[in-house]
Amino acid sequence: MDIKEIQSLIKFVAKSGASEVKLEMEDIKITIKTGSDSDTTIVHQVPAAQMPQQILSAPPVVEASAPAAAAAPAAPAAEDSKYITIKSPIIGTFYRKPSPDKPLFVEVGQTIAEGDVLCIIEAMKLFNEIESEVSGKIVKILVDDSSPVEFDQPLFLVDPS
Repeated sequence: MDIKEIQSLIKFVAKSGASEVKLEMEDIKITIKTGSDSDTTIVHQVPAAQMPQQILSAPPVVEASAPAAAAAPAAPAAEDSKYITIKSPIIGTFYRKPSPDKPLFVEVGQTIAEGDVLCIIEAMKLFNEIESEVSGKIVKILVDDSSPVEFDQPLFLVDPS
């Protein structure tokens, strides 16, 4: 489990309203407790030799608050204000291809038109095609293939010019 997945889990738990979530895997234990004053996340590492370098550089106990997690995505938004952000309309798993043996729907630098299929989001075994509501050029793809996405999560940056 990498840092991005842990951060996504923290955001999901904060939005869900759960008071405590415990996740135990082979080499990592995560406890997320939400309270009225602050949200606390505790990550316990087991054998350090098996952990990825990103997690090794972090301290064994990590505390994060919901306002700090929410402020992190705001900084890149200021730089990309001239671009249109295409966001996920649903929660699910993001796929860039219709199937593993097919080509990608869109790539960075590709010009798209209104109504073009950009990706598929799988939710409850239903594959939903996400169509563009704008015309322009794909500047950046913000989500990795086969990654979980949340409602209203940015997926693509499009230059409308």
